[in-house]
Amino acid sequence: MSRLHSENHLVSRIGWLRAAVLGANDGIVSTASLIMGVASASGARSEILVAGVAGLVAGAMSMAAGEYVSVSSQSDTESADLARERKELETQPAAELDELAQIYVDRGLTPDLAKQVAQQLTAHDALGSHARDELGIVEHLAAKPVEAALTSAATFAVGAALPLLMVFIAPQASLVYVVAIASLLFLALLGAVGAKAGGAGIVKATARVTFWGALAMALTAGIGKLVGVAV
Repeated sequence: MSRLHSENHLVSRIGWLRAAVLGANDGIVSTASLIMGVASASGARSEILVAGVAGLVAGAMSMAAGEYVSVSSQSDTESADLARERKELETQPAAELDELAQIYVDRGLTPDLAKQVAQQLTAHDALGSHARDELGIVEHLAAKPVEAALTSAATFAVGAALPLLMVFIAPQASLVYVVAIASLLFLALLGAVGAKAGGAGIVKATARVTFWGALAMALTAGIGKLVGVAV
């Protein structure tokens, strides 16, 4: 396996991990906030569980649908770009060869070397060369709507299941506190994992995700308390 191929796969894996972490973060924050809102309104454990499970299913389906539509649009754009490039290669091969050579000149090659590289790559795989170097489309990084939708739904569901688990094991009297503390710990852990994968500062990333998670849960718990008192 070439170095470039290995680096592309590494980028792909890191991107997938970061997307998984973000999906799980969304699942934790939204479901924990929903649970705390219902629990603060003096809901019974069964009502809290129903709300939490409903939130998990609705959130996972929403993530899947949104991701599918988004990535499908990206896939359609890539397909249209490739179709246009294929037609240009058939009707204007000389112009496309010059265009590819100029790309390599802009990247630092001499005109003669750029021309040789463009000719050899065109002879090997003209469309693939233009897709990669002109359009920025790499085969194993191309948009995959179904895979993206399933991944988003699965990671959201995994994240949402964590605060739901706390509802099963926490005493009714301290359920809100247990869910809040456990969810913040889960968020901190995922924040550290995501930062590590992306090469960012762990402390800053962890603090950021826990702060916004705590704020979301505090707001929904407060609203749940107000509604419970009013009702």
